[in-house]
Amino acid sequence: LMKTKESMIKNAAILCLATLLAFSAVILIKGWIRGSFRSIDSLRGYVASFGIWAPVVLTLIQLFLTILPVCTSFAGCVVGAALFGAAGGYWINYIGICAGSLIAYTLARCFGIRMVEKMVDLEKYESYMEKVNRSKSYPKLLFLAILLPLAPDNFLCYFSGLVNLSPKKFTAIILAAKPWCILIYSIFFAHFI
Repeated sequence: LMKTKESMIKNAAILCLATLLAFSAVILIKGWIRGSFRSIDSLRGYVASFGIWAPVVLTLIQLFLTILPVCTSFAGCVVGAALFGAAGGYWINYIGICAGSLIAYTLARCFGIRMVEKMVDLEKYESYMEKVNRSKSYPKLLFLAILLPLAPDNFLCYFSGLVNLSPKKFTAIILAAKPWCILIYSIFFAHFI
């Protein structure tokens, strides 16, 4: 009975995640076809076109852009601050990016290197793996990399799912290190855009 309950919860979580990703993909594909990702202004117009749903849409866009290592979530940070102010933009971006980071980590843990090598550069993976094997302080290095802007966050989330880093520790690092860069972007872009 206990295994059945756990199995049902796991299946419900997978269904919710799949639905969320599918909805995010539809929003992204629709925006891509319209050319909404060509500039910050066009992305801002696209997100604003959803009216009261705009915060949810931007959160889903940020989630999906974090999962796809070929895209950056920087433009979403600018749009969030411009449309919703420093505080609103901060929370929208923080939730979307953190959720996407946790999903990327979980996907790597569930599907392993075969899935990750399709998402990230294999040479970069091997280079990082060599450094991790030599270093005993990967969690500290990950914290610093996530804390600083311009680090390859998407790659690091996938990579962290493949190394011996517990979900609890990874979640703590993301939740503690991620807000600072997003906060700086939100304050800056809310006042200068």
